[in-house]
Order: sequence, then structure tokens, then C-alpha cells
Amino acid sequence: MQIDYRHPALGGCFGPGCLVSYGSDLVGDDFNGKNTPVPDPDPVDSCNGHGTHVAGIIAAQSNNPYGIIGAAQGVTLGAYRVFGCDGDVGNDVLIAAYLMAYEAGSDIITASIGGPSGWGEDPWAAVVSRIVEAGVPCVVSAGNDGATGIFYASTAANGKKVTAIASIDNTETPALLSNASYTVAGGPATAFGFTAGEPGEWPDVTLPLWTVSYNTSDPAHGCDPYPDDTPDLSDRIVLIRRGTCTFVQKITNAVAKGAKYVLFYNNVAGTVTVSGKVDGVEAVAMVTAKQGEEWVRAMEAGQEVVVTMTDPSKAGKFLTVFENTATPGYMSEFTSWGPTFEVDVKPQFGAPGGMILSTYPIHMGAYAVLSGTSMSCPMAAAIYALLMNVRGTKDPKTLENVLSAAAKPNFFRSGGQTPEPPLLAPVVQQGAGILQAWDAAHATTLLSVSSLSFNDTEHFVPYHHFSVSNTGKSEVTYKLGNVGAATAYTFAEATDITPMKFPGEITADFASLAFEPAEFTLAPGQRKVIKVTATPPKGVDVDRLPVWSGYVTINGTDGSNLSLPYVGVSGSLKAHTVLDERKTYLSRGSDEDNTPILSNDVTFLLPPQGFANDTRYRNGTELPKLVATLSFGSPLVRVDVVPLSNCTSVKEKATLVFGDTLSLGQPEGLPSLWNPRGTVELKWDGRLADGTYAPAGKYKLVVRALRVFGNPDEKGDYDVTETVEFKVRYKKTEEEKKLRRLRRRAEKRRLREMLNRH
Repeated sequence: MQIDYRHPALGGCFGPGCLVSYGSDLVGDDFNGKNTPVPDPDPVDSCNGHGTHVAGIIAAQSNNPYGIIGAAQGVTLGAYRVFGCDGDVGNDVLIAAYLMAYEAGSDIITASIGGPSGWGEDPWAAVVSRIVEAGVPCVVSAGNDGATGIFYASTAANGKKVTAIASIDNTETPALLSNASYTVAGGPATAFGFTAGEPGEWPDVTLPLWTVSYNTSDPAHGCDPYPDDTPDLSDRIVLIRRGTCTFVQKITNAVAKGAKYVLFYNNVAGTVTVSGKVDGVEAVAMVTAKQGEEWVRAMEAGQEVVVTMTDPSKAGKFLTVFENTATPGYMSEFTSWGPTFEVDVKPQFGAPGGMILSTYPIHMGAYAVLSGTSMSCPMAAAIYALLMNVRGTKDPKTLENVLSAAAKPNFFRSGGQTPEPPLLAPVVQQGAGILQAWDAAHATTLLSVSSLSFNDTEHFVPYHHFSVSNTGKSEVTYKLGNVGAATAYTFAEATDITPMKFPGEITADFASLAFEPAEFTLAPGQRKVIKVTATPPKGVDVDRLPVWSGYVTINGTDGSNLSLPYVGVSGSLKAHTVLDERKTYLSRGSDEDNTPILSNDVTFLLPPQGFANDTRYRNGTELPKLVATLSFGSPLVRVDVVPLSNCTSVKEKATLVFGDTLSLGQPEGLPSLWNPRGTVELKWDGRLADGTYAPAGKYKLVVRALRVFGNPDEKGDYDVTETVEFKVRYKKTEEEKKLRRLRRRAEKRRLREMLNRH
């Protein structure tokens, strides 16, 4: 996390005695995830804003114009910067940051970072898990890939014992708007407000508005390519209604007709920050639904609307708050769904993360409204800090258990609508529900676990034990029950291999639970071990992998109302295909469209061995590119380079794998472990995993993806496909060319000398 600690609401300084008292920059501004990091002792947020927003949610002071205040006053913060101004970051940097935070003595480590994985054994997740085992609670964002659907847990939140935090939408929609102005038909200037997006550096632009449609209720406004008679939009600001397809798609369609500037108008109350980094677009922003509709009506009447945008870093700002009528207090649709591929319960619980006002770097406007599990995670971390203070313990397990038991499950909602009759949202979307900090702080009934997993049918765990403890001062009688949550199907059809996207299909099919005992009385200080036996829901289509879940309810005569989330899967995870053979093939490294090569007669001229990144050898060379698509997660993907030429020396170097495949080895970087679903690309320069190079010759690539719960040594547990046959040869280095010329000259001299002697 990088923080603009110069912000008055964040203390204004860095170091001992300051609010942000320790930390460092592990990478530098110019780091993009691929180049060499340039560490620095100063973790200041100079260009991003994300970490500053996160820090404000935890610890912002009250000396600000909007009345916001951090949830955990009195804490000190450490900041370890792992991102540059642009690009990505690898596990090595993330792991280093966590170890530094642990060694610095942090009481809680929180990270609003993640990426799809679904495996608790992912390297970063594994390290974070060990830190939790060492006694430091670690809360991590569950991820913002809710649209992708079920079984898409994010790392390192998916780590065992790591607390994954889902997002819940704010009941209100705050909008921090930058001042700008517009004219209609050359009339007087009228003020309006906007929320800048990414990119959002509006350079004092004054241009007329244009819109592709006057239909202000069209949910798919701007989703389709623009008509052929669309004018050149390079000298216009394109106005588009939010809805249906992504911001990026809508921006891309506008850019295709020359647009450089795009304004969205909302389809619900308030505004949000638009992320729309598309080549060709210079700035994006959003205005309110009311403002956008007003402009559209004017343009429909034939009036020219000219908008004068202002640089948001310099423009005056004002806060306006709208009622959230679409998703107030419901799960954010962007929040990622679990479970892990091993059916660990993820997320653990949720906190407000949708439409949150907090601090922002001073040079970027000082305050901003953002949404994401990046915002819910620091709220959960702040609650952890408060809980530590009240309950007098830092034990991660105790804190997670008490928070989970006190959390309030949420009803499912999609597109602003709830099912009829209402259903609780699946545990794999919300975990235990929304955190209830006060209830957790003062709970006297404690549970020994935070969730239960009954796994899938093939690995079914028929029963679990957990304990209930009465730490209060009075005798309490407890009664246990079962409240089912919506069952979420993984696949639309039994023959499908890729999970449905959100909202998928949910049903009112519930598991039944039996308790031994179902009712009992505990005196102060007593504990009772409970056996809970699960019977999966009947009548579900097991070939579509229905994920069922719900809550064990524990209601006490002292007024306590606790719950324990559980999850299970009907059907076999191992039985489902993980490798999409139709979308796994060979292409050309230069082909951005990844067009499949269908011929068995293609030759690739590779750069000289060891010179793949040398620009001197780019001309005329081409790398083969493997395009591989996982339809489901795979714990291991291997790619064998199979020689097809009759060269004895090559075949002698090859080994037999799985009894039927002669393999020269795997390309460098393989095998790949703990893989999420999705498409990956591998450009191959001939280098193998052992550091040697495949000789020039004819090859094919055999791709194997291990199924969930599969045995890596068992041939039948893999999905397998192979590419077309192809040839590789290597370009000569300049030195080799020079040596070859010298040898030719020497040979010519030798021949002349021989002729002269005769």
C-alpha cells in the first residue's frame, strides 16, 4: 500500500510519531511488473491513489471538509508499496512486503490486492497463511471479478486461514463532483458536476456533445458498433448511458469513430468512477442520470450542447449524496465468488465497499469515491483493530470466529431485483454476511470454527464437530437450527465446461442438517461439542455442480442470535473438464488476434539462442505461440515438447512421459501450478525448463491440464490435447555470420592455393 501521508487527514508526515509511522517502497514509480524494481525508503503515494483511499477508510482524521472519519481511530499505519504508477506485480514482491510487515511487528496485515487463483497453495497465499499461523490476522480483498461467476476466488484471500473480505454496497451513493459548465444553443453557462474516471486528466476541454441514441432508457446504449454514417467524433465529447455491457466496450465503440473524450451518464442515482483505459481515449468521466438525460433532450430538440470540462485536480469540488435505491446494503455485484477449488469457504464475510468516500492524494483531488473489495477490506481490518482492543486478544482464529458468528447474512439481489420468494445470498458470495462490529465485540457465546465445508460428493464429509462456549455470567439455553441459502449452479448445462457468469442460476434447493444435540443448556464457563450431519439437497442436477450452502443458527435465551456458514457441492469436481481443447492451439507470436494455425507445415525462424529479447534479431523472426484455455481451474498444467524428426541425437535426449509421450522437456517457466480458469499465451523461443534449447527440427506441443483433485502421477487424471506440427530453426548471430564469412574466405583461399600448386 502506498499512502499520501502528506494529506492532513492522514497525519501530514511519515515516520515515528506520525499516523503513517513505518514502511518502505519496494518498487519505485517506474516499476511495471516486468522491469527491475528500484526500492526506496519512502512509501509516498505519488501517482496511484488506491492506497491513500484505503488508508483513509481505516484511519482518516476528522479535519476534513466532508465529515468522514476512519473506522479505527488511534491506530498507527505501516505502508509497503508494491505497485509502480502503472502495470502489475509478481508474487516475489508481494511476499517480500508481507514478510517486512510481519517482521516490523504489525498487529494486522491487510492487502487490497488480488488476482484470480482459486487455490490455497498459491505461493503468496501460502506465505500469508503461515503468517496467520504465526499469530497475525491477515485480511485480504476477495476480488472484483463477480461477473465471472462461481469458483473464482482471488489470491491471497483464498489462502487457508486467510480472511477474505467481500463487498457490500453503501446504502447511500456519495458523489464527489468536480465543477464544470455547459451551454445550450449558445446560451449562458450553467454549472454541473462530474466524477473523473481513468484516464481522467481533462485538459480544460471545450467541445460539443454527441450521442449515438436519444433513448435514455436503453440499457444497452452504446454497446453495439456505431452506424456507418457516424461523423468523425475526434472533435466531440461522446455522451453514453451506463448499462448492460462494460465501460471498456462502450468506449471502444466510440473510439472506433475517432472519439477522444467520453462522458457517461448514470443509470442509477449518483456517479461512479469509470475505469476505461482504451487506446485512443484521452479522458472519461461520469455525470448524474438527471444531467445526462437533460442534455439528451436538448440535443434531440436540435440544440447544440457545448461542455467545458475542467482539470479535476484543479477544479472545485462539492459533495452530493443520493439514496441508493438499487442495491442498498446488498452484496456488490462485482464482489468475487468462491469457493476455492478444494471447496474451502471463501469469502469469510463482507463489509461496505461499494461507493465509499475517503481520502485521495492531494495532487489528485484529496478525496474520492471508489468501489471495490479494496474498500471493504480496510473496513474489516479496522474492525479487527477495534475488536482486539475490546476483547483483549490478537488471536486470528478467535477473532475470525467471533466476527463470523455475529455477522448478518444478506438476501440475494441481481440487477436491482430480489427473487420471489427472497433467498439468502449463497455463502460463496457473502460468507457469513455483513460484519456486526459491536455484536462481535460484546459476544459472550463463542464458536470454535468460523465455517464448515462438506466438500463435493466424491470427497463428501458427512459430519463435522464444533463447540459452543458460554463465557457470560448467566446460564443460557441454546437451540440450533438450519437456514438454507440459495443454491448456485456452476454450469448452465450438464455438457458445459465453463461456469456461468453472474448472476448464473440460483434455486431454492436446500441441504438438511441434523444436530446432536439440537438443544442444550450451558452454565457460565461451560462448553458443548456439537455434531452436525449434512444431507445434500435432493433433486438437483449433479452434472451441473450445484453449490449449496446455508447457516447453522444458534439462538440463546440470553438474546444471542449467532450463525455458522456452511457449504457443499453436489457432484464430482474431478469429473469435470478443465482444458478447453477447442481454444487450445498454436498461433504466431506476432498475431494479436491469436489466429489458430491449422497447417502441419509451418516453419518458425527463431532469434539466436539466448537472444530472444535482443532487438537486433527481431526482423524476420517469429515465435510460435501456444494459446491455452482452462475452462476450470487446474492445479498443474504441463506442456511437453515432442520431437517429430528422425534425428537420433534429438530423440536420445528425450524421455518417455506417461508411458506414451516422447518429451524433450517443457518450455521455460513450465509446468504451471495452481491455475485459475481463463486463457494464457506462451511465446516460445526454443528454451526449455532445464535451460537448454531445443535443436532445430520438427515438433508438436502436447498440453496436459490436471483435473481438480487429480493425481499428478496418474495419466487418466489429465485433460490432454496437442498442437499442429511445426518446424523451428534459429537465426545466426552477427558473430556466427562473421565467423561463417571468415570460414568461406579461408576455404576459398585454400582452394586457390590447391589450384596454384597443381
